[in-house]
Amino acid sequence: MPEPLLEVTNLAKHYPARGVFRRQPAVRAVDGVSFHVERGETLALVGESGSGKSSLARTILRLEEATGGVVRFEGQDVLGLDPRPLRALRRRMQIVFQDPSGALNPRMTVGDAVAEGIEIHRLLPTAEIPARVSGLLQEVGLTPEMAAVYPHELSGGQRQRVGIARALAVGPSFLVLDEPVSALDVSVQAQVLNLLLDLQRTRGLAYLFIAHDLAVVRQVAHRVAVLYLGQIVESGPTEEVLTHPRHPYTQALIASAPEPDPTVPVARLVLPGEPPDPSRPPSGCRFNPRCGHPARDARCLEESPPLRPLGPSTVACHHASMEAAEGVR
Repeated sequence: MPEPLLEVTNLAKHYPARGVFRRQPAVRAVDGVSFHVERGETLALVGESGSGKSSLARTILRLEEATGGVVRFEGQDVLGLDPRPLRALRRRMQIVFQDPSGALNPRMTVGDAVAEGIEIHRLLPTAEIPARVSGLLQEVGLTPEMAAVYPHELSGGQRQRVGIARALAVGPSFLVLDEPVSALDVSVQAQVLNLLLDLQRTRGLAYLFIAHDLAVVRQVAHRVAVLYLGQIVESGPTEEVLTHPRHPYTQALIASAPEPDPTVPVARLVLPGEPPDPSRPPSGCRFNPRCGHPARDARCLEESPPLRPLGPSTVACHHASMEAAEGVR
């Protein structure tokens, strides 16, 4: 089989305590995560706030330095690269941030922002850059004239399109999309999602799509990985995971999604308590303090469950079975 475009093995990112609490244990934002992304594929990362999604993405790109593990991209060891080869590799790995306003320099025109990566990597002669910028703006649904305007003159959706054009400017094969539509109006969300799907088809891009909206995930992702307290608890094909969730946490996430039809009866699953402190994760299964599985026992409190195959999915639960909770709301 061909090598995956991106392969992550036992990746960890721990943040040390600071200030007067230096003796406190480190925060385990990402703690032993493994997955892969194929060429042209979208893998969605889902989980509640604080589960480690953004820390994981930033560590893969080395915007944060990893505590441990291995990240291989196009066959190269990302975590072991020196600054010069890492800069070259970053042409192939780009990120689109959640907040398009914060991601763009307000003192740079749209054209300058899109051209910046081309200039840094010296991809084109200076005279050819304006034409390239115009082509990129048109590719993301903007007009070439917008190259002369500043970010504050654009709508949120237009700013996000500029962010996408800037990421595409250096010719990547892989994009991290960190909740790219969550700050946009619903109608604009659909437009940006359709743009991302079109770009994936025409350019053969692979996406790591971070989201909390499961309806969006169902629309764009080929596979889903569910993250809880820095660890993957379930992964598999999107339709399989969202239709036949086998981990209690995945079932609770799906149950929390809003139902647009008020006539449809729903059975909510309410998780007790709050997520545990990531600097002091529970022993055994990390989900055990909030788990309502009827078979929950002493093993759940003492032994951390490994990810194991269960049908087309993999699940980290001692008591998960093929009898998934279908239709749980």
